[in-house]
Amino acid sequence: MKTKKNILMLSLVILILVSGYGTYQLGKRQGMKTITPPISDAVAPIPKAGGTVKKVLYWHDPMVPGQKFDQPGKSPFMDMPLVPVYANGEDDDGKVSISSRVQQNLGIRTAEVTTGNLVPNVVAVGSIAYNERDVALVQARSNVFVEKLYVRAPFDVVRKGQPLAELYVPDWIAAQEEYLSAKRLQVGAMEGLLDGAKQRMRLVGMSDDQIRMIEASGKVHSRLTITAPLNGVISELTVREGMTVMTGASLFRINGNATIWVNADIPENLSTQVRTGNTVEARTPSLPGTVFKGKVGAILPQIDTVTRTLKARIELANPSGQLVPGMFATLNFDGLARKECLLIPTEAVIATGKRSVVMVAQENGTFLPVDVVIGMESKGQTEIIKGLEAGQKVVVSGQFLVDSEASLKGTATRMSDTSASPNNSSTMGATYRAEGKVEKIDKETMTISHGPIPALQWGSMTMGFKLPAGGLPKNVEIGDTVIFEIRAIKEGVFQIITIAPTIATPKKDMPAKTTKSETMSDMSMPSVPAGAKK
Repeated sequence: MKTKKNILMLSLVILILVSGYGTYQLGKRQGMKTITPPISDAVAPIPKAGGTVKKVLYWHDPMVPGQKFDQPGKSPFMDMPLVPVYANGEDDDGKVSISSRVQQNLGIRTAEVTTGNLVPNVVAVGSIAYNERDVALVQARSNVFVEKLYVRAPFDVVRKGQPLAELYVPDWIAAQEEYLSAKRLQVGAMEGLLDGAKQRMRLVGMSDDQIRMIEASGKVHSRLTITAPLNGVISELTVREGMTVMTGASLFRINGNATIWVNADIPENLSTQVRTGNTVEARTPSLPGTVFKGKVGAILPQIDTVTRTLKARIELANPSGQLVPGMFATLNFDGLARKECLLIPTEAVIATGKRSVVMVAQENGTFLPVDVVIGMESKGQTEIIKGLEAGQKVVVSGQFLVDSEASLKGTATRMSDTSASPNNSSTMGATYRAEGKVEKIDKETMTISHGPIPALQWGSMTMGFKLPAGGLPKNVEIGDTVIFEIRAIKEGVFQIITIAPTIATPKKDMPAKTTKSETMSDMSMPSVPAGAKK
């Protein structure tokens, strides 16, 4: 009796547990139904201003606009989600409409067309050289003997008044003795003789200072100490101790280093922006962070026929002697201010090679490609000569997305030139061969992971192709490594012409094929058990 009671209690407990678990599962299912599933950004309808919802026509990859997909997801071509294209019945006359959500996700930025004065910033390079207007030549004014040199090597730095050499001058002795003899006579009739003796000393190369020294001392000075006439560098040293030097021979050449020249190469197309007197800032790699200021001293009237550059001579102050001839310098010229013009950021201009295009942002997320004529560019700003008006907004980043939308809608003013389009005869008629792996097969397309195709400038990628016109061969399946040929049928769309597996592999779970004769033979012969005699 007690056993039956225990069994009854145990059954009751099990029934309660099963009932509780069933109630929990039922409540869980009903609760999940009340939760609204999240809507993907790719499939979420976009409400219009009037409360209606835009209809999604299809999804596409902005980088391969010719391929259309009927479901959202990840692009098979690029590592990015597919972008929806919404229905729009308005005639936009070449305009491209992009939702604000897509604009924000892809970072499309705009800037306003402004007016202002563009000051060209001309940048050039040049080499440092001595200032040839600051040169001193030290010559022998009489026949002399070099007794001692104080400067013994070229490119020695000298200061003004520093001794350079000591010379013995025989011609001075007779002229000085004649002058001193006439001076000792102190006779009125001899005054003319004194003037003549003084003039003779000048003729043998003595300066007025040296003559006054003879008058003051009353002694003959046969030796002369030559001193440096300015601060600079000994660029030429043509004498040595013990040499005999004739009258007029050069002894030293001294280049001053208080100022130096920079010979800059100005491009021919910028030569009109540089004028004598323009201020210049110079920088050298050897002195980073140091700016030397100067002015354009002269513009040489000669064009280098090889480099097509004009020489500009800039004079820079060099008080500490840091600038040395032979150094390279980068120069920034303040050009001539141009009259007021329209300006946009340089990054907004797309140069296609034959023309310049700007994407103009309009109301309600629409964009219009506009051809522009550009002028001077300086400091991140570009002059617009024709095509825009002040106050308009232009796209400065994300132009590729707008261009792909223009391609989808057949916009006439595309950013790319027609010569670069796959629709031209040379690309349309050509076929391209590649090898890859079949990833997916749909009703109309096949997705293949292929290697580089140099003729199309493609790298390795996974993308979709139109199936062959005659259908896909039966021996091609997903996972096969295939060799295939493709041809462009329209912009951004390629169709498979031929395709075949690289290695024929037997199909799994399929009996081997037999010939007709083998089948007839099998039908005519009775079956014989294994081990039995015929």
